[in-house]
Amino acid sequence: MAVLIGQTRWVSDGDTYTHGHDAAVLRSHSQRSVENSAAYLRPHLRRGQSLLDVGCGPATITAEFAAIVGPGQVVGIEMNDDIVETARRTCADAGVEVEVRRGDVYALESDDDTFDVVHAHQVLQHLSDPVKALREMRRVCRPDGLVACRDADYGSFHWWPPEPRIDRWNDVYHRVTVHNRAQADAGRWLRSWALSAGFAEVDTSGSMWAFATAEQRSWWAELWADRSSPGSSFADQAIEYGFATEADLAEIGAGFSAWAADDRAVFFVPHGEILCRP
Repeated sequence: MAVLIGQTRWVSDGDTYTHGHDAAVLRSHSQRSVENSAAYLRPHLRRGQSLLDVGCGPATITAEFAAIVGPGQVVGIEMNDDIVETARRTCADAGVEVEVRRGDVYALESDDDTFDVVHAHQVLQHLSDPVKALREMRRVCRPDGLVACRDADYGSFHWWPPEPRIDRWNDVYHRVTVHNRAQADAGRWLRSWALSAGFAEVDTSGSMWAFATAEQRSWWAELWADRSSPGSSFADQAIEYGFATEADLAEIGAGFSAWAADDRAVFFVPHGEILCRP
């Protein structure tokens, strides 16, 4: 059974984090890197830049940013105190200097025009007001800087062979996020949100995670089987809101396991990406 870290569901002030900070979520986030999650931003990074990483999680991406832009200032913010400590340990273990602190994307504790780069990976999809968050990110970005965001689009996920129990998972996931006033299909919304936030220029791209080898399929299936088990934040919300029962969730976990055992199986996770100039 997944374990809640800090027993909190907050992603930002007043918003509910659909994923929570379960051990399985942390396991997933700890696999993220610049190469697999911020390649679209990498060509724009250079030594000496200042960078803010919003919703930095365990800071695996943040630490790599610090190695790239150092000796430039790098700041990571998170809402969960336990994850802040985890992020600090990640950066210390990597031997990079990063200031990690508790922070709220709706009210960033930085002056106007502070950072050359403001980055958020898989954050806007969990917010009730992503345009407000983007306006705040724009405020702390320098006039010649970049705001970079990448988010998944759950409505565009595709898996093969067909598996009705995974169909059920995706439906329940969307229902939970709607209840939380969030947008699971954020990838397709990023450009629209950025324009609404007042950015003068928005470069839009996309990229994809693919899970096809036996090892990749097993990792992805175990991840979502754990995150769909009672005791995890997502599963508990699904039950609390009346969108699934424990039996439903057990079937979802079994569906992921059956999918992963099929050597023909693939799972595609598309993402939208934006590079915004104030």
